[in-house]
Formats: sequence, structure tokens, C-alpha cells
Amino acid sequence: MRDFDPVLDELDRKGIPYRLFQHPGPLRSLEQAAEERGQDPGQVVRSILFRCSGGSYVMVLVSGPGQISWPALRRYLGVSRISMASPEEVLEQTGYPTGAVCPFSLPRPLRVISEASLFDLDEVSLGSGIRARALIIKTADLRRALGGVETGEFLDNSPEAAAGVAHPPES
Repeated sequence: MRDFDPVLDELDRKGIPYRLFQHPGPLRSLEQAAEERGQDPGQVVRSILFRCSGGSYVMVLVSGPGQISWPALRRYLGVSRISMASPEEVLEQTGYPTGAVCPFSLPRPLRVISEASLFDLDEVSLGSGIRARALIIKTADLRRALGGVETGEFLDNSPEAAAGVAHPPES
């Protein structure tokens, strides 16, 4: 019998199949995480917390190295300003440290939206709430676990984004 784990307990309660993967050491990059999990970088889901104008928060699920288009995300959310949450805000709002954020078993209701293309994949991995441990899950099961998850198109498809050149957020 395992110790109480709110993320795994929620998935088990919902009847969602998953596999756990424990990394052998610290993670230094998305590419390393993918390689150790036997996946492509695009299969690693990043759960990114944003602070919106007005003080609300939203978690955006995006696959792999994809860069978020800040203007597209602002339009979708209907807000004039967004910023990435600080590590302290991430911990306060999600209950998880950066690098382990998971959309399950959150301490309070939080809007979770997903990049639509994430569900084009068969299987992905995402944070489990514990650093260096990942959940590997079929995207159909992830969608079921998330319930009525909103999806939209937020990726920056510019050549600069594809080359890994970060764009600062526009105000």
C-alpha cells in the first residue's frame, strides 16, 4: 500500500489509467525528460500558470517546446494583460513547486485550458506534483480526467518560436 498521494488518489477515484515514471536524477531540460521517458519532446506537457489582469489565474497545458503566443492567449482569455506566475504564486495557487505542476488535486478551483494540438498525440507525460516523477497517460484518458477542459490555439508558429527564440510578452 502506498502513502497518500492526492494526485494518484484522484486519478484512481476517477478510474483513469496512468503509469508513473521516476527519473534517476535531477532534470535539466525538457529534452532530457523526454529521452528518459522514451518520448519525443512534444509529448512532455508543460503546465504553465498565468496571472491575468484582475488577479485571477489560469493554467495552460502546452506540449513540448512549443511557445505560447501571448496575444493569442490574451484574446482567448479576454484580458488585456497576462504574466507568468512567480514560483511563489505557482506553489500558492497549485500546491506544487515549479517543475512538478499538475492539473489534478489542486487546492482550490482553477481554470485549466489546453493547447488543442496536445490532444492530437496518443500519449503524453506531465508533472505528478513531485519533482523528477511524471505521469504517463493516454491523451483520451487525460481529457477524461480533466473533464470539460477548454481547448484553444495558443502556440506561436513563427519561425523565431520554432527556432527557440523567446519573445517577451507584450503588454
